[in-house]
Amino acid sequence: MLVDSASSLANRLGISALVIGLTVVAFGTSAPELAVNILASLSNSTDIAIGNILGSNIVNILLILGVSAIFYPLAVQKGTVWKEIPFALLAVVVLGFLVADFEVSRNDGLVLIFFFAAFIIYIYRLTRREKSTNTILADSKNGVSQSLVKSWTMVIIGMVGLVVGGKWIVDGAVAFAAGFGVSEALIGLTIVAIGTSLPEMATSIVAAYKKNVDIAVGNIVGSNIFNIFWILGVSSIIQPLPFSSGLTTDLKVTFVVTLALFLALFVGKKYILERWQGVAFVILYIFYTAYLIVRG
Repeated sequence: MLVDSASSLANRLGISALVIGLTVVAFGTSAPELAVNILASLSNSTDIAIGNILGSNIVNILLILGVSAIFYPLAVQKGTVWKEIPFALLAVVVLGFLVADFEVSRNDGLVLIFFFAAFIIYIYRLTRREKSTNTILADSKNGVSQSLVKSWTMVIIGMVGLVVGGKWIVDGAVAFAAGFGVSEALIGLTIVAIGTSLPEMATSIVAAYKKNVDIAVGNIVGSNIFNIFWILGVSSIIQPLPFSSGLTTDLKVTFVVTLALFLALFVGKKYILERWQGVAFVILYIFYTAYLIVRG
């Protein structure tokens, strides 16, 4: 409800598919991560909060873009290759510098929010240069063109639902970790990360299937930027987040995976994530998950 209704609102403003993917859809599909992280921060389950963000970003690229590319090769716009993907890479680098003292403090949170504001300004300027284009999520032919009242109502209901679901996820994840004797970081990087990434998965796979590549790619790249700059920023302002040394490897993996997405667009057909590359991404994710399980 949240994604469809928010996209319907954006469509009325004449925003392009790429911009909708990078902002409205990315924000909507990242809302579960936001709900989970705020609740995890308030309950001092900081490893779940940080693990959820790093895990979600890895899931988004390796699993979701990988599966999406298998459905339909993803031709990525030149601007996305040279601007938005490097911005997602910058997010990981900035986080790496901030956690050098093994904490995401409130001041660090403000730095992250500053970069998020810069991203929003960039998107605002982008919208001024673009004309409206069709989107799969805000197209009356797909049954999601709604009145303003209905759109706002569904957005609010969707947000409430995500907060409730987020609480269930955090409570369940903590109980699972305690019951099976595994770390909260592992639960955050796997079960919680995959669970909160399901909206991105549904959105990008449907977009790829319907050959709306801008939504499929924009959703993932935008979500990854939102996850670090916005969600971790807000979470750490609410409650400073200790960064356990065990998560350092996962931060490096997030950087390598994001860089791999950028480089993959220059291998084979330029600016296209091909089916074989999608298969490779999925295989890499399986190996990464196996490593996490062995590491415990």
